[in-house]
Amino acid sequence: MKYEGFTTFKVEQDEAIMTVTFDFGSVNVQGQEMLSDLNSLAMRLERDRETKVVIFQSANPEIWVCHYDTELLKDMSDEAVSREDAQLLDLQLVCERISKVPQATIAKLEGFARGGGHELALALDMRFAARGKYKFMQMEVGMGILPCGGGASRMARQTGLGKALEIILSAQDYDADDAERLGTINKALNPDEIGEYVNNLAKRISQFPAESINACKQMVYESIDQPIKEALKSEAYWLYQATSKTPALKRFQIADEQGLEHDIANQRNWSNLVMDVQNIN
Repeated sequence: MKYEGFTTFKVEQDEAIMTVTFDFGSVNVQGQEMLSDLNSLAMRLERDRETKVVIFQSANPEIWVCHYDTELLKDMSDEAVSREDAQLLDLQLVCERISKVPQATIAKLEGFARGGGHELALALDMRFAARGKYKFMQMEVGMGILPCGGGASRMARQTGLGKALEIILSAQDYDADDAERLGTINKALNPDEIGEYVNNLAKRISQFPAESINACKQMVYESIDQPIKEALKSEAYWLYQATSKTPALKRFQIADEQGLEHDIANQRNWSNLVMDVQNIN
């Protein structure tokens, strides 16, 4: 799979781990060029069974990804439309496509991510932010609109209703520790810790079967929007998608034959044991 021809970011591959580094103009503005690149990247990732983890970072020391390009907003229609006639926006479509790629996706946030940039981060599976460098904001209410790249929808799922409304209606900056408290990121880290933390997490995930990573991810995304009965059916469906395409049953058979689960030493050491069984294929 070739990952070339992008203008707003560069792609580097290290075995099953891909790193996407935004580097576009002075502020990594989120315009048509970036959305086109992200859509093209998602299309390729959907067909890629070798890449298991994608890290998104920035070459800009101050900005991860800037807000949506105001050049694209100034010509928006000022006519209200009916609910039936409302169409998804390009930012919504691209973020949704990125969110559903089969790989685990991680935002390594070491700069500002406001507006559409923050919405892109929310569309990724996990987010880690550097203290003293990261700030996020949804400024749309102050401009007379609303977050329209999935920000309102995804943020409420991350934080709960009250915190999402605080973020959206305040239109103010929040730092990395605020983000951890509010639930928009997984973890706030010191600047000298974030690189090692994200890399170690990516390396661990990348050792697991690609189809199992995808099944886990799709199951979680499906189930969060469903009543519990339907969510459990989703779990069952994706379970069999995984067992049909991974060495899971072989691993369980060997564990059963050797009585591994009855060994207290194994029960104390599952964090390492789960890595050891990756040799069974």
